[in-house]
Amino acid sequence: MKQGLPTVFIVDDDEAVRNSLRLLVKSVGLTAAALVSAQEFLATYDPLQPGCLLLDVRMPGMSGLELQQRLNLLGAVIPVIFITGHGDVPMAVEAMQQGAFDFLQKPFRDQDLIDRIQRALEKDRANRAALGEHSRIREQHETLTPREREVLALVTSGKANKVMAADLGLSQRTIEIHRARVMEKMGASSLAHLVRMVLDLEESDGQLATKSDSAS
Repeated sequence: MKQGLPTVFIVDDDEAVRNSLRLLVKSVGLTAAALVSAQEFLATYDPLQPGCLLLDVRMPGMSGLELQQRLNLLGAVIPVIFITGHGDVPMAVEAMQQGAFDFLQKPFRDQDLIDRIQRALEKDRANRAALGEHSRIREQHETLTPREREVLALVTSGKANKVMAADLGLSQRTIEIHRARVMEKMGASSLAHLVRMVLDLEESDGQLATKSDSAS
């Protein structure tokens, strides 16, 4: 995986909030990048860039939750910490179900946020170290049954459990069981982590094919 200094990305449409968070992050010696919208973040973000993301839930255009879903499908394993002044239980539940690292509601203490950022950066380092182990990921993939590989392909393409059940002619409960087994066998901590594993395998296979073609 690409090496580099971890960056704390701050995405919030409120300029005062962006500047305040950026100064707080820099005050503890971390690199910060402040962006005004989810679209701006997506246009510039490299999934291989280490770091974490401080994300507002409610933004014009693309919401924070919508950005999180897009990042999952891109295989961006960057930990997401949601920050909002309008947080409620359903939003928190949805964010955590989609794999958010944490959810922090204003007002909060600066130290609480810094502690969460440090934990998120450590999580990111652990995820990226695991993703670098191509041989281990390959071995885990080979333990999947043919049906589990079908479910893996559908999960990582963004299909919902209900849609997968219809596609494969199975019950939704059976899909949930297969999905849980796929996550367990692959050692994936989230959907984005699983997508990134699959992308790494595909990239590795592509490089092997290119080398083979060159040699022949």
